[in-house]
Amino acid sequence: MQFRNGVFIITEEKYCPLYNVGEILQVDEGVLKLPAAKPTCLTLTKDLIELALEDVAFEQYLQGSRQKTKFECGGCTGIIRFEFKKEKEYATIQMKLLAAAERREKLKSTARFAGLLRTIEIFQPLSDDDLLDLATMLKLEDYNWGFPIIQKGDPASNLFIIIAGRVEVMDEDGVTLAEMGRGDVFGEMSLLSGDRVTTTIMAMEPCKIASLSQKNFRHVLNRFPALQVFFYKLLVGRITAINFQRAEELTSGMVGQLADIPPIELCQMINSNQKTGRLKLESGQKKARLLFNEGELVFASCNGKEGKEAFYEALAVSDGRFKFVHGLSLQEMGLDIVGGFMGMLMEGMQRIDDTA
Repeated sequence: MQFRNGVFIITEEKYCPLYNVGEILQVDEGVLKLPAAKPTCLTLTKDLIELALEDVAFEQYLQGSRQKTKFECGGCTGIIRFEFKKEKEYATIQMKLLAAAERREKLKSTARFAGLLRTIEIFQPLSDDDLLDLATMLKLEDYNWGFPIIQKGDPASNLFIIIAGRVEVMDEDGVTLAEMGRGDVFGEMSLLSGDRVTTTIMAMEPCKIASLSQKNFRHVLNRFPALQVFFYKLLVGRITAINFQRAEELTSGMVGQLADIPPIELCQMINSNQKTGRLKLESGQKKARLLFNEGELVFASCNGKEGKEAFYEALAVSDGRFKFVHGLSLQEMGLDIVGGFMGMLMEGMQRIDDTA
């Protein structure tokens, strides 16, 4: 059985769970080499073996120019396309020696990077071999002071780990919400939820930051259970902190956009935190006023309607502004509860779904 040699490069990728554009696939003297630190895809392996055995032209001449033949894997949950790069990676003894030296230097660089990762808390449970594999998937970049690493509204694309330096978390008005330093991570909430980035992260001094692509992040979570537990705890902690912050804001009053926090979520926060106060919603000509006493709805008005129907209409407001003011008058605190909050909330959500 005679295998042909060939080095191939991935040129297109669509929902492939393992490999990325730019990664190298190689058949050399019957030995198949796939991207480092990645599991072997049996579908792709079968396709490459058949390709190395068949009499299929890797390149062809067309109108005086050499055209590379494009190939694709058989597909599973996704698909990749790749093309011939060259017959063998290194042809002469001198080139092989040069390549060996380059590989040794690359291994040293990867080992130094893995050693750096060892000092970061989240990677301490991993073995040395696991850290080496992880280092091959991470991309280390330098950021100058004032450089926006990610911006609000960006699609979820990478996990970021601060190796050196500090960054600041900023809102859309440029106000600093928090600072992060060495060992901190960001971008994981968008990767786990699939939502767009909600804040801007800016380098507040020269930084070294390692990034992990969305696909490799999923691979890492599946491969290293210890990291899966870490990111789960981190996500729960961040959500808890956000809810606490919102509860504190509700205590002193809060103003914002309904596009950021819709009425359903606002009312849930007021109810779950047993807040007393008045919530005003404004969207064009539509205005609503909701009064809560220890989290229970005691009054609702919206465009001439009152009671439950006004509450249902208020929940459907999708844009505009809101304002929550803490406290009610003695007379307002004596009002009866409009109805069971959770029951009304479920009814309102059902009505919104029915009209969508």
